[in-house]
Amino acid sequence: MQKDKATEAVETFSNKYNCAQSVLSVFSEELGVSRSDCLRIATPFGSGVAYRQEMCGAVAGALMAIGLKYGMDEHGTRDQKSYTYDLTTHFITEFCKAHGSIYCKDLLGGIDMSTQEGYAKVKEMNLFNCRCAEYVRSATLICEKIIFPRSTHEY
Repeated sequence: MQKDKATEAVETFSNKYNCAQSVLSVFSEELGVSRSDCLRIATPFGSGVAYRQEMCGAVAGALMAIGLKYGMDEHGTRDQKSYTYDLTTHFITEFCKAHGSIYCKDLLGGIDMSTQEGYAKVKEMNLFNCRCAEYVRSATLICEKIIFPRSTHEY
């Protein structure tokens, strides 16, 4: 029996990979990109881009998946680009409804993870497991609805 994508993403996250890698990699097969390539591409985006705590890595991984599915390439059109931006806005709106922000630092309660003290506090409070795993799950579920719409009226 195949695991659902959200479960697979959380398991990937709990198995040494960052939030961005965990979300993007579960869509690799359907998007025609190897899992290995997804893991490499998404590496810099974990912890809000290399512990800078900017955009949540789970959000970044989902947006990369959306870009791979709908994004404009060298043969694309402005309409395609605009549609991808609309999907991005929809994703961000849904993630913010669920969690209040797309910024890693906000999602971790304002703790500055770029310092040794802050990183230690995040570890001590078990926030990677308590919060980040949920952000990985949520980003995957929202992205899945966009990547695999059930009707023409759903993103």
